[in-house]
Amino acid sequence: MTRARLLPGLILVLASLLGVWAFLSPFLGEPSQGVAEMGMAHANDAPFIFIVLLGLCLLVIIANLETRRANAHLIAVLGMLVGINATLRLIPSTAGFSAVFFLPILCGYVFGASFGFLLGALSLLLSALITSGLGPWLPFQMFAAGWTGMVAGWLPRVPRHPRVQVGLLCLWGWVSGFLFGAVMNLWFWPYLMDTGVADGTWQPGTGLVTTLWRYAVFYVATSLWWDAARAIGNVFFLLLVGAPILRLLRRFRERFQFTVLE
Repeated sequence: MTRARLLPGLILVLASLLGVWAFLSPFLGEPSQGVAEMGMAHANDAPFIFIVLLGLCLLVIIANLETRRANAHLIAVLGMLVGINATLRLIPSTAGFSAVFFLPILCGYVFGASFGFLLGALSLLLSALITSGLGPWLPFQMFAAGWTGMVAGWLPRVPRHPRVQVGLLCLWGWVSGFLFGAVMNLWFWPYLMDTGVADGTWQPGTGLVTTLWRYAVFYVATSLWWDAARAIGNVFFLLLVGAPILRLLRRFRERFQFTVLE
């Protein structure tokens, strides 16, 4: 049992470490500034990051099958939910408002952190293929959405009262709405020569406190309201359909004897 829990979890940790490195690597050197204005930040390393991330996602699935912590029914449900969630991204939205995050939060809470990560990451991949949204930003979107579902799997198991559980998930949906945008900005922010915001650019060699201050100025001026719309959207969808979907997911899990993928 210990080995069965450790192997998929270890692969998930490796995937997350890759994501942390991908987001923070520009701060460790001196990126070629200015390329982000053409949407080409990370143009050199994004394909490598994408391939490794996709491979790790497949390894998580294989590891859970090999250790019998997942079965064909669970993988089928994952594939179905990835398809549904990818199409939800097609719902017209304004600012950062999106319907693509509430399912990874709900499924991560019911089926565990690995399932939440896979659903979030693979949904963003499929939706990018559907909408022709392929670009160097894609692996970073996959990481950020995957982490949204993964953290939901780590939330405490409160008593099975729909209002209490939905309230807990709404709290994470609100927080994650801001965190998703704050994290995603990092894929291009170090490359910008001019953000249009005074003291809102990164300068190589600046200390941690100064860097955090400059990013906070940039974030408040450019992203805060977009992320507020995303947070409101997450809470809206979780309040609207959270309770019935939780009951449905648990019914699937109990009927097919799913194991929670921590």
